[in-house]
Amino acid sequence: MLDDELSDDIHPLFHGAPKSTEFRKLRKRLVQNVREAIDSYGMIRPGERWLICLSGGKDSYTLLAVLTELKWRGLLPVDLLACNLDQGQPGFPATVLPDFLTRMGVPHRIEYQDTYSVVTSKIKPGGTMCSLCSRLRRGNLYRIAREEGCSTVVLGHHRDDILETFFMNLFHGGRLASMPPKLLNEEGDLILCRPLAFVAEADCERFARAMAYPIIPCDLCGSQEGLQRAQVKKLLDEWEARNPGRRQVMFRALMNVRPSHLADPGLFDFASLVPGLIPGLAPAQSSAGNHLEVEQNPPQLRLPD
Repeated sequence: MLDDELSDDIHPLFHGAPKSTEFRKLRKRLVQNVREAIDSYGMIRPGERWLICLSGGKDSYTLLAVLTELKWRGLLPVDLLACNLDQGQPGFPATVLPDFLTRMGVPHRIEYQDTYSVVTSKIKPGGTMCSLCSRLRRGNLYRIAREEGCSTVVLGHHRDDILETFFMNLFHGGRLASMPPKLLNEEGDLILCRPLAFVAEADCERFARAMAYPIIPCDLCGSQEGLQRAQVKKLLDEWEARNPGRRQVMFRALMNVRPSHLADPGLFDFASLVPGLIPGLAPAQSSAGNHLEVEQNPPQLRLPD
């Protein structure tokens, strides 16, 4: 139904959408990318309730619009509840999101929790607030999800966020890790999902700008300048400019992990490797006395073009 052509009979979130072929292709690509991520990682359990976390940025608006479209089309059999957590940042336009969501007819909850004062009382002037701010926000969102009977918390992190986090961990954390598209929380009672995992940040920006959604900046606290993440983003931008498509190739690498070709003895049993025995093959199938390097190729998930 959606794969051939997107009709104009749609939720109010799409009212006023550009009629251009370019925008229709963008909208179709976003829907396809989100559907593929949802299917690839088994995010849907019919009848559940999802808490869609909105910051008011381009990514969360895109997330809300695409998930609402899928539900509108009968392709997402879950209930959706939008939620914005007002963290008490100075200058935060508190009426923007509730007015927008009410006008669009989107079920929502607006929660006020002054975590900003908590962060500023614990972080020295000039320090980076993002980590503590994020932890406090996550805790409140989990609480709200439980209060609202939501089993899944949905975040608007996209492909570029996932890549940047991978390189942050690589350069500064000494580990190979990133944001998983689907995660069980530590308490084991909530699923955290990122349906934009296959979506490029540039597509979110084009979409939100074309729809003229009321964007709320993410730098109200004044702690964004000079962050390590900004440096990583700049590096990835430079790579992409020199070699278009580099981000997509790197993201595919996150889906094509070969533990036997890394160096984590807790992930692969290197100690059991002996001459004449190829991992995964019976002894009779291996060539005794010969050194063989085995390429282990796990099934690969196809990413959208």
